[in-house]
Amino acid sequence: MGGAVSGGVAPAGEFPVLLNVYDLTPINNYMHWCGLGIFHSAVEVHGSEYSFGAHDYPTSGVFEVEPKNCPGFLYRSTIFIGRTSLQPLEFRDFIQRMASEYHGDTYHLISKNCNHFTDDLSTRLTGKPIPGWVNRLAKIGVFCNCLLPESMRLESTETKNLTDYDFSDGSNATIKDPFEDDDVEDKHLLPQSSFVENAIVQEVHR
Repeated sequence: MGGAVSGGVAPAGEFPVLLNVYDLTPINNYMHWCGLGIFHSAVEVHGSEYSFGAHDYPTSGVFEVEPKNCPGFLYRSTIFIGRTSLQPLEFRDFIQRMASEYHGDTYHLISKNCNHFTDDLSTRLTGKPIPGWVNRLAKIGVFCNCLLPESMRLESTETKNLTDYDFSDGSNATIKDPFEDDDVEDKHLLPQSSFVENAIVQEVHR
């Protein structure tokens, strides 16, 4: 599990895509030997790091920070995923369009978390998913849906119908198909200052 960056020298016109993995809890030091853990992940490309988190508004929950320095999380490792041919300006346009598919109020710990976002982003950029262990607990949660607290259960593990979830801290998350919303006026890539503090509070409480 884990691993160092081992992508070698990038061919001309191609840029490395890296996965930065963070611990959400010190318990990971014991759990990761069993292939489990509670992780936050982010994709690093062109010198910046991108991830997804929760807030209470129907706007993008995608945010950008300095690589390996996401506030509130403990950096664990960097994994080489692959390469992309997107130039910096092309990538910026791409990530802003993708950010419109990940609203902060659709975040859900089991069905649509930061690791689902990084898996999607990595696959689109390189054709390769993130390692399975990064999001294994969420996958187990889907299969054990009936054992979860009622407020966190999925209406269906096979569909993405509109469903509301209320958490013990009073926050709310909505699960819906991110490709169905055509309203682009209130979709945007959130800067770090607008997102991180609120996201950390919600992520930790969940």
